[in-house]
Amino acid sequence: MADDLDIYEKQGFGNRIGFGERPALIVIDFINAFNDPEMFGGGSIQSAIDHTEDLLGLARHLDLPIAFTSHAYATDRSEDGIFNMKSPGLSKLVPNTRATAIVDQLEPRPGERVIGKHYPSGFFATDLANWLARRGVDTAIVTGCTTSGCVRATVVDAMGHGFRPIVPAECSGDRAQGPHEANLFDMDQKYADVMPLAEVQAALAALAPAQARPVEAAK
Repeated sequence: MADDLDIYEKQGFGNRIGFGERPALIVIDFINAFNDPEMFGGGSIQSAIDHTEDLLGLARHLDLPIAFTSHAYATDRSEDGIFNMKSPGLSKLVPNTRATAIVDQLEPRPGERVIGKHYPSGFFATDLANWLARRGVDTAIVTGCTTSGCVRATVVDAMGHGFRPIVPAECSGDRAQGPHEANLFDMDQKYADVMPLAEVQAALAALAPAQARPVEAAK
């Protein structure tokens, strides 16, 4: 790993982006199907959900914009595309079912957006970028699964849309550890700031005076 870091450093990668002034929390595909090892889950996904629950509580207290994504397709296969050719099992995911609902631990509240998607990125063919821009967001804190798939794709597109991507390492999960670790490393070098959850929480706390709702409203 040290040799790998030397190569990236020599080529000018791995710089820090940092937080802007208006972060939002994006929770990618923490749906029941992706948390079920008998369907599409396994690995570190449940642990990532547990840690995201802590971060979600802080984001709610600070009244941050919060968006979730759910991956699903119409039952008549009219929304299937190239992704379904590569991963045909995904066509089993249909809207308004237990499989495609956000896990109970992270159940969205009124005012929090749930966006349906058909491809890895939460931005592709959705209005997520517009929704964030309308709220003045400049920093996208991305959590979810899988690290090597939909999280990575969302992070790359967040950068492309002009948002600063932040990835709390413990809040991203994958069904296999190798792809998880490799993609956290690569995102940190080229596309995002991958940070321990505690550092993300500290950075948000530093923004708290400008971000927090009145105490009585936050209860």
